[in-house]
Amino acid sequence: MYEFLGKGGLFMVPILLCSIAAVAIFIERLFSLRRRAVVPSGLVRRAEALVAGRDLPAALELLGGSGAAIARVLSAGLRVSGQPRDIVKDHLEEAGRQEAAGLERFVDTLGTIAGVSTLLGLLGTISGMIEIFSVVSTQSAVNPATLAGGISEALITTLAGLSVAIPTIVMHRYLLNKANALTLEMERLCTRFMDLLTREGAGD
Repeated sequence: MYEFLGKGGLFMVPILLCSIAAVAIFIERLFSLRRRAVVPSGLVRRAEALVAGRDLPAALELLGGSGAAIARVLSAGLRVSGQPRDIVKDHLEEAGRQEAAGLERFVDTLGTIAGVSTLLGLLGTISGMIEIFSVVSTQSAVNPATLAGGISEALITTLAGLSVAIPTIVMHRYLLNKANALTLEMERLCTRFMDLLTREGAGD
């Protein structure tokens, strides 16, 4: 493996760093985008039960003690309970936008890594081919084995770049879809919570 990487030349180093960064981001996002860490259903049900029972301070305390994204969004709406529906909606939407942005944190970076890895592989290939043609232009008799070795070295960087870029694109799409699904789930729960909160507020 080390011999193979060494044949790729200098450009193998940033390609390898890209692969390490992509894996690190993917693992971190997988942990952060767990459903129970973003929209734990049990927490939402307990909060809704407290709001239905008009125990708003207890509901706010419950949500405030959770680190889940949905808890921070619902807390924003709960703090303006009793206000007109439009005001509650605005607070929920603003908090929701902030949390949605947090869910997509670093996801776009994976797309960038995929593109950079591909370009680094291509750049390494072009650099290698330039070196090969430089040898051809300066030597009257070129050893075919030397040319074959040079071409192999040049193509290794393309192989390495694509080997990093392709799975990184898959990781990017997977995490983006997961973040979008969780965002939609938060929107659904916020709508239900807003209906419950404004209905309960109207009954005061």
